[in-house]
Order: sequence, then structure tokens, then C-alpha cells
Amino acid sequence: MRGVIFDGKQPLVADDLEVREPGPDEVLVSVAAAGLCHSDLSVVDGTIPYPVPVVLGHEGAGVVQATGPGVAHVAPGDHVALSTLAACGVCSECGRGRPTMCRESIGKPTRPFTRRGERLFHFAASSVFAERTVVKAVQAVRIPESMPLTSAALIGCSVLTGVGAVLNRARVRPGESVVVIGAGGIGLNVLQGARIAGASVAVAVDTDPRKEAAARQFGATHFVDASTSPGSPAAVREILPDGADHAFECVGHTGLVRQAVDLLGRHGQAVLLGVPPAGAEASFRVDSLFLDKAILGCRYGSSSPQCDIPRYAGLYREGRLLLDELVTRTYPVEDFARAADDTLHGRVSRAVLTFR
Repeated sequence: MRGVIFDGKQPLVADDLEVREPGPDEVLVSVAAAGLCHSDLSVVDGTIPYPVPVVLGHEGAGVVQATGPGVAHVAPGDHVALSTLAACGVCSECGRGRPTMCRESIGKPTRPFTRRGERLFHFAASSVFAERTVVKAVQAVRIPESMPLTSAALIGCSVLTGVGAVLNRARVRPGESVVVIGAGGIGLNVLQGARIAGASVAVAVDTDPRKEAAARQFGATHFVDASTSPGSPAAVREILPDGADHAFECVGHTGLVRQAVDLLGRHGQAVLLGVPPAGAEASFRVDSLFLDKAILGCRYGSSSPQCDIPRYAGLYREGRLLLDELVTRTYPVEDFARAADDTLHGRVSRAVLTFR
């Protein structure tokens, strides 16, 4: 079968991958579509250290092909969106309702794939840049068959992360103000999360003025062109002279972490979503936090996928959550290099690889 592999030197599209059959509490999924996220490219450029060789991809949707013993909530033929949370369900964090912090799933990649006799790692417990993948049953969430799989694929990372950061982690309330630094795939979902939450002001900040139209479509009330930096913080302050209630850093740049903190008003929260290089350090003035400001980390939108994915599917059906509009372009998996280049150069909000 086809799939995208990173061997430690470069990504390549192979056509001779194999994946094992599902074991107990596992599901074999025929992947129809997979979003290309910057996290996949961060494995390639070394920003995210990961064992190799690895089958990339972590944002996908498809059709259940087979189930292992003990699986009852999905069956062959069901359409599913996949999450990256291979949560165990029994550790102390899962018991507290925090599956994103599951102690048994983080940093323990398995190797269900083989190629020419060599075993390959799962990426983010998903590896959806392959025609078929094996995941834990808890990762497969049934969705309506009427939902386009190219759109449903994006729920598994960018939507859970961006919308979840607003609704689950920051818990933005109606009438509050939001600043979103970076209007890429995650940032657009933060913006629509803010719109769904009822934010009165949502300021999108980006260095690419071409992103303004999409930012406004997803919920931005204002757009600041940060290519005129260092003037962008001042421009945000003109819109929100008392500071923002919430600032979301969606780029992964330590200087922008400082900027997010500086843009907060009293009781404001800076939520960090971007992924800087491993070991990167950010600085800020300590006294800037004495007005009850807070800096919040956020993994995967603090989500509970079995609850949140059906919720977001419902919002999509109601027309309140934009998914089709996130898909800028689809590419056959063989065009991975082109999709990656378009993503790196900001030509797309989300590139989606297809296998059909």
C-alpha cells in the first residue's frame, strides 16, 4: 500500500508499505483523506524529535475496515474521524477526565508498519499518510456518512486543537476579546472557536496580508498586518486599548509568546499553541503577570475526542463550524512534496492528501 515515510533524511512516498491486522481494542481504518499539518513537517525539519523510520500523518478520516476483539462502538463500514489520543482510560489523568495527559500514551510510539522487512513507527499514534492504519479503538470516532471525509479529516487535529483551545482550555465567554497570532490552519480554528463562544472582538495578526479574507470569514472582526512589525502590537493596542482577555500564540515563535503576554489586559490569558524547536525558551517580565494574567499551555485543545468530535460534527451540520472552507486544495498522496511546499509557503490554509 501507499504511504509517506520519513527515514531521518527526507520524506518519500512508498508503495510497498504493510500494516498488521488489528489486535484487541484496535481498529483497522482505510484512510480516505488526511490533512497536512505543520507538525508533520516539524518532524521532517527536526523541530519535533521523533524516532525513524516513521509513517507520517496525524489528521485523518476514513472507513473502518476491520475491528479487533473487544471493539463494539464502531464496525466495518462505519465512517470515522481519527484522533491522536491513544488514551488508556485507566490512568490517573484519564480518571480525571484529562485524556490529553494520559500517562500511558505520551511518548510511547508503537511500530505496526513494515516495509521490506523493516518495522516503522506510528506517528502520533495515527500515521494517516497511509492507505490503511491501525489505531486504538478509542481513537476512532464515528461520524455521519453524509459528512465529506476530506472535511472530516481536519477535525482530528486543527479543529480539536484550535476550537478546543478556545472552548475547553481558555473557556472564552460571550463578550470577551481575543487576539490570535498566526492565521494558519490552527489560527483559523481559534478564530471560529472564538466566534462560536461569542467573543465580541477577535483580532487576527499575521505577516501575510493575503490571509485577511480567510481570517474574517472564520470570525476575525479585525486583521492586523504584522509584516509592518514592530508596529503590529501598537495596531492591536489601538483596537484593544485595555488589552485582550485572551491571546493565542499559534506560530511557535518565542518572541511571539512574549508579544502574546504583553497584549493581555487585566486577568488576561495567553494560550500557547504553536510548537517552537525542542528546548526553546521564552522570556517575559514577571511583573506583567501581577494583574492576574496567566500563561497556559494547551495540548490538543484539552480535548476529549469521543465527546468533542461528535459535538463539532453537529456544529458543522448546523453551519456554525466551517470545515469545507478550511480545505484549500486536495492532493493525491503521490503529490506530497507539492502539498508540503504549498503549506510551508502559506499558499494554503490546509492541504489535504487523498487516497482514492
